[in-house]
Amino acid sequence: MFDFGQYLGFLAFLTILTIGFWLMIFLITFVVPYWLGGSFLEYLKDRKAAKAQKESTEQ
Repeated sequence: MFDFGQYLGFLAFLTILTIGFWLMIFLITFVVPYWLGGSFLEYLKDRKAAKAQKESTEQ
């Protein structure tokens, strides 16, 4: 029916699939919101710096 090599191949496939699934869950729940929040804060910082530079040149 199945020999030991096919069984090990199936286990390797399941392991890689499971690792990929949990990596995707980790990236979606932690890394993507961290990246979006950081880019939004950087955007706000750039707007504040541009506003301060504009006010300093007007005076």
